[in-house]
Amino acid sequence: MAGQTLYDKLWQDHLIKTREDGSALIYIDRHLIHEVTSPQAFEGLRLAGRKPWRRDSLVATPDHNVPSEAVERAAGVAGIRDDVSRIQVQTLDENCRDFDVVQFGINEPGQGIVHVIGPETGATLPGMTVVCGDSHTSTHGALGALAHGIGTSEVEHVMATQCLIQRKMKNMLVRVDGELLPGVTAKDVVLAIIGTIGTAGGTGYAIEFGGAVIHSMSLEGRMTVCNMAIEAGARAGMVAVDQITLDYVQGKPYAPKGEHWQRAVEAWSHLHSDDDAVFDDVVVLRGEEIEPQVSWGTSPEMVAPINAYVPDPSAESDATKRTGMQRALDYMGLRAGQKISDIHLDRVFIGSCTNSRIEDLRAAAAVAKGRSKADSVKQVLVVPGSQAVKAQAEREGLHKVFIEAGFEWREPSCSMCLAMNADKLGAGEHCASTSNRNFEGRQGYGGRTHLVSPAMAVAAAIAGHFVDVREMAPLQAEEEMA
Repeated sequence: MAGQTLYDKLWQDHLIKTREDGSALIYIDRHLIHEVTSPQAFEGLRLAGRKPWRRDSLVATPDHNVPSEAVERAAGVAGIRDDVSRIQVQTLDENCRDFDVVQFGINEPGQGIVHVIGPETGATLPGMTVVCGDSHTSTHGALGALAHGIGTSEVEHVMATQCLIQRKMKNMLVRVDGELLPGVTAKDVVLAIIGTIGTAGGTGYAIEFGGAVIHSMSLEGRMTVCNMAIEAGARAGMVAVDQITLDYVQGKPYAPKGEHWQRAVEAWSHLHSDDDAVFDDVVVLRGEEIEPQVSWGTSPEMVAPINAYVPDPSAESDATKRTGMQRALDYMGLRAGQKISDIHLDRVFIGSCTNSRIEDLRAAAAVAKGRSKADSVKQVLVVPGSQAVKAQAEREGLHKVFIEAGFEWREPSCSMCLAMNADKLGAGEHCASTSNRNFEGRQGYGGRTHLVSPAMAVAAAIAGHFVDVREMAPLQAEEEMA
C-alpha cells in the first residue's frame, strides 16, 4: 500500500464521516473571522437561537474595511468616513461582544490582516484545519495545516457545528528544485508557478509545495507561496513541517508551552508526505531558471520575467486564450512586443496578506534605503500587515527609510489590495503591487495592477517604470537592515 501525502494525513486526521456519494464531514480546529463575511453568519445564529459550538476556536479582526491613513484611523471605528465600511466594522464589534468572541479591534495591538495575525500569534498551528470566509486562507498551509476559504453559509455552518462538508481533493506536488539566484524571491517563485500551470492548473487539487527551493525558504516566504495557491486554482496549498516551521511557531502567544510543546512537536512529526506517497500530478520547476516576475495582464497567469516582452496574442493558437490576451492588453493599455521595463507606474502598493510581513518590509527597505521615489510616481503606500509587524518595523527604523524615500507609511489593513477602503487606483492608472490579484477593477475602477515582489515594487517606484532590481546597486543583506 502506497504511503500518504501530507494532505492525505491532514484529511484523515480530521475526517468524521464519509458518505457513499463521496461527500465527507471534517472537523475544523481554527475559524478566523473578519468583518466582510461574518455578519450574515452571526445573524443566522441569532435567528436560529444558536451559539458558536466552540467559541475558543474563533479569532476575529477587522482588516478589509479599516482605513490605513493614520488621521482617520486614530478616531477608531467612529472615524471611518465611508458609511458601509464603518457599519461593517461596527457590526463585527457588536457580534464579537454579543457572542463573546476573541477579537483584536481596530486599534488594538493584535489587530491586522487575518492571514498575518493567525500565524504570528500562533492561532494557526501545524496540523490544524483552518477556515475563514476569505479565499486566501490558503496562506496558513505554510505551517503544515489544511487551510482554505469558505463561503458565507459555510461560515455559519462551522460556527454552529465545528464541522464542514467537503469532498476530498486530488493531490498535486509542485516541486521547485535547485536554488534561487540573488534577487529572486518567494513572490517570483509563486508567480512563475502560476505562469507555468495557469490559473486553472490546480483546480480540484490540494497543492503541496516542495523541493529544495521551498524547503530553504523562511516560513514567511512559504506563506507568500501558499497564499497564492488559490490563484493557481487550488483551494489549499501547504508545505511540510520541518525545523523552520517549529522555530517559527515556538514562543508564539497561542503556541503550546513547556511539556505541551514537546508533545506537540512529537504529534507534528508525521506532517510530511511519505517517501512512497503517490501524487495525482507533479509539476517541477528549476529555481535557477526563475527571474524576477511582473504580471502584464488581468490574471495572475499573465506574467513574464522582467527582461521579457509583452506577448503577442496573434501568436497564440488557442482562440479563447487569444481573445483573453487581447482583452487584457486593451484593458491594461499595453501593446504586444512592448518591453516589460517600458511599463511606467503611477502608484506603488507594498502590502496585503501576500507581502506585508516583516521580511517583506525589510526587503523593500533594503532597496529603498538612500533612494527616493521618481517624481512621476504619484504615491507609494507601505502598509504593514499587522500592528505587530508595524511595531517591529519601527523598532528597526524601516519606517524612516520609507518616509525618507518619499513613501507613505500607513496603518495595518488590507488597504489597496482590493479597494474596499479609501486606498484606490484611478481609472487608467498603473500600479506595481505586492498583492495577489490583478483582475479588472481589483484595485479601483479602471485601475491597472501589475503583481511583483516587494523589492521589485520599490525598484519600480524609484525608477518610475519596471526595472530589474538585480541591476540596481547591490542589495543590502537583511542583517544590515535589522
